[in-house]
Amino acid sequence: MSLQEIEGRNHAGFAIKRRSLYVIQHTDSEYLGLIEDHLEGRSIGFTYMRPHTSEGRLPATVKFTDGIVLLGGGPWGSAGCCDLPTLKEEVQLVRDCMLQGTSVLGIGLGAQILALASGGMVSSSPLQFCVKEARRTDKRALNGYLPETFPVATYMRDAFEVPPHAEVLAEDNKGNAMVFQVAENCFGFAGHPGLKVAMIEDLVMEFDESPNNIGSELAILRQKQKAIEDALVLIMTGVVQRAGWMGNVA
Repeated sequence: MSLQEIEGRNHAGFAIKRRSLYVIQHTDSEYLGLIEDHLEGRSIGFTYMRPHTSEGRLPATVKFTDGIVLLGGGPWGSAGCCDLPTLKEEVQLVRDCMLQGTSVLGIGLGAQILALASGGMVSSSPLQFCVKEARRTDKRALNGYLPETFPVATYMRDAFEVPPHAEVLAEDNKGNAMVFQVAENCFGFAGHPGLKVAMIEDLVMEFDESPNNIGSELAILRQKQKAIEDALVLIMTGVVQRAGWMGNVA
């Protein structure tokens, strides 16, 4: 996808611009996954930025984008043990987005970064992989599109603590935030809502460190894959609406 908004012509002959997102990728294995189809189906362009690669970098500005997506980080964290090398820069990037009113979608480690940028905290915890059930806290969440219950698969080191002004949209059975919102258009997801089983398998091969329970949790994830796909239809409808990514802009 092109970094710049792609110009076209509508039926009346007037110039239109395609929505465009930056996607910050922290590992080779984790990408948008199933979310790609939902963006492409709505004519929303996206450009991967890969600061973890030798020639990778973060976007120099957020001026020419309609939003930022920050993906998970595998064994990378944010609480001081195995911090993401670009953690400081990404926290500042998200702060810049929020100051400009640019939407942010943080997933896994990306949710930790969003929490830090918006006044929340992170706490140290070992690398974990688990599949659990989330329950929404408000039927109006994501314009009413967040499912009442849905599976969440998290592969993450450390944990985020949302800021006091954040709205928790979904929790697990222990009351931990699974989805939260700050400002009008910034959302954090503890687990990847468009996760594919192969992404977890690739993470295990990409890094020397991996959780001990990979086999058992992968079996559960395979059983839940269809439910994850079904929930994503509703989740992306709500995210696209609340993030302001609806269709082309004049």
